[in-house]
Amino acid sequence: MRGPQPVEPICVRVNDAARMIGVGRTKLYELISSGELETVKIGKATRITTASLHNLVERHRAMN
Repeated sequence: MRGPQPVEPICVRVNDAARMIGVGRTKLYELISSGELETVKIGKATRITTASLHNLVERHRAMN
């Protein structure tokens, strides 16, 4: 019998997003302020969409 399948998050916390793409918080905030990453405000919390993280990596892969 199989249990529930893990669900990929739609958005993640700033620290988690930085860790996912291998940069520090300062660099992540630079990417946010330049418009390269999409954020969502939920109350006072800022979250980064995982889709924008994937898109950022793909754009940078295409440049190389």
